[in-house]
Amino acid sequence: MAVRIDSVEAGSRAARAGIQAGDVLVSINGHDIVDVLDYRFFETERELRLCLTRGGEPYQLELVKPQYASLGLEFATYLMDEQRSCRNKCIFCFIDQLPKGMRETLYFKDDDDRLSFLFGNYITLTNIDDREVDRILQMRISPINVSVHTMDPQLRCKMMHNRFAGDSLRHLYRLAEGGIQLNCQIVLCPGVNDGPALEHTLREFWSLGEGLLSVACVPVGLTRYREGLYPLEPYNQKTAGEVLDILERWGNKWKEERGARTVYASDELYLLAGRPIPPLEFYEDFPQIENGVGMLRNLQDEFDWALEDLELPDSPRHVTIPTGECGFRFLGQLLDGLRQKCHNITIDLIPVKNDFFGGTVNVTGLLTGQDILKNLKGRDLGDEVLLATNMMRAGEDIFLDDMTREDLSASLGVPCRRVGSTGEALVCAICGLPQPDTPGFNPYEGSWEHR
Repeated sequence: MAVRIDSVEAGSRAARAGIQAGDVLVSINGHDIVDVLDYRFFETERELRLCLTRGGEPYQLELVKPQYASLGLEFATYLMDEQRSCRNKCIFCFIDQLPKGMRETLYFKDDDDRLSFLFGNYITLTNIDDREVDRILQMRISPINVSVHTMDPQLRCKMMHNRFAGDSLRHLYRLAEGGIQLNCQIVLCPGVNDGPALEHTLREFWSLGEGLLSVACVPVGLTRYREGLYPLEPYNQKTAGEVLDILERWGNKWKEERGARTVYASDELYLLAGRPIPPLEFYEDFPQIENGVGMLRNLQDEFDWALEDLELPDSPRHVTIPTGECGFRFLGQLLDGLRQKCHNITIDLIPVKNDFFGGTVNVTGLLTGQDILKNLKGRDLGDEVLLATNMMRAGEDIFLDDMTREDLSASLGVPCRRVGSTGEALVCAICGLPQPDTPGFNPYEGSWEHR
């Protein structure tokens, strides 16, 4: 019930009060400090009574500061605690389907409610107890993102290989009743939690009332590394369509009776079913866009908007864009608008088969450098190869197989550009312009300026 202080910001209130690195923070205003949530929540008060220890000897300080102002204490880890790992062994877990020999961080399964609030991670609720739920309610930590998968307790135990998984659903009801808003996720497995089981789950979600902000339903992703795992089949056009019928019917019910659609299918389900992506207004405020819900529609809207006003280049340009097989057709139709508007731009869109994970994994974000290289090697790639940013690790130019963007560029003999996730970024990259977030660049006037 105490956390060691790693450093103290120079000139901060804590430094002026004499707090030093190596001191241990025990409590603030009588509240024990265990992790970042405790610290950030109780630090916000204007008048603080701090209990600390130095060399094992306790001491106290009283401080007065502006409300919400920082004390200036730094800790060894952001969470001020170890990250909580997952206790489940879900039948659909993608991490269990990874090949051996990849970088160590890819094999860690997090299931931490603190990361859910701070970074939007999804949790299963199997890793928390009633005391932790009490803390969430007290601090009004909201929203919380929950991987539910099914509201049938017995089926949830089976799907998650955890005998406590069904009982942990009670936390979901407590959070909703306590005014905590919930974003829920369902990983759909054919013949397991779709059909009647999905109908049951959506009925139970309905009973959560206004506490339920959104539900995203995504199809299970299966790799070729499933030896010894639960037998699952991928969705096909027929089964994906059946799921969409259920989800759209319930979404219409929510929309008509409660004013918001709430229940959404991921874009991948529409692509698998061979159905058009719904219009922009269908997604309302895009509550689950990071889960692949409405991402393609938003991309289309941003792309069309950027294309309408952008000053296109006069000189000829030729680019190559590798993409996952699932979104190939949609992206091709998207690019046709630019091809028609600017005839001196050549765009080669190349569907890349994901041999690394197996043929059933066909989304762009899981493409590896080696598969891109295999599919592009020997082609006339033009001026640049454009790479979607979600192919690479956040903040780094490295693919899932540890090939770097520089390695790929050297092997192909052509520059490979990382492209931002917006439609505007894609238009700029195709036209040879800097990315929209480049300081001072205004692509709509084709010049550098201060903005």
